[in-house]
Amino acid sequence: MRRRVRVSYCEIHEARHWIASTDLGLCYIGSPNQSEDVMYQWLNQKISNVLIEYDDKPFELFAFEIIAYMRGELSVFRTNIDPIGTEFQRRVWTALRTIPFGQTSTYSDIAKEIGRASAVRAVAAAIGANPILIINPCHRVIGKNGALTGFRAGLAMKEMLLRLEKKPPQYS
Repeated sequence: MRRRVRVSYCEIHEARHWIASTDLGLCYIGSPNQSEDVMYQWLNQKISNVLIEYDDKPFELFAFEIIAYMRGELSVFRTNIDPIGTEFQRRVWTALRTIPFGQTSTYSDIAKEIGRASAVRAVAAAIGANPILIINPCHRVIGKNGALTGFRAGLAMKEMLLRLEKKPPQYS
């Protein structure tokens, strides 16, 4: 049986981001201005027998929320998500969502959070494979020395998101 995935794109901070959703929720948010082919490759690698359809409808709540987030009016997303990855990756991504809005954590903090204190490199790899940017807030993870480190969407976007979150949201 084919697994249906709906795709569209949204504008986030003046850049096009391809997005994808299963029937369970958002499963992919692409990097700024990344080609839609990158999304197709990811979907075909991660979901066997995928049926891809263009459809804006599943993304209405996310579109509303991302606009509010970028305006500093939202700190918690309510959009359903369907994180597609290994069990270890999903544990790491769940831990990312516990980092409070406006705060940061380190890779070693996340490793400790999931009970794998010695697996810092594996945690970093899982964070690098995060398919749901912003909602799984990997931008909140920094180096132990406080330095901004790798981010799939680029360090400029990571810095912008962290600056945005330093301002208290008007709503939550």
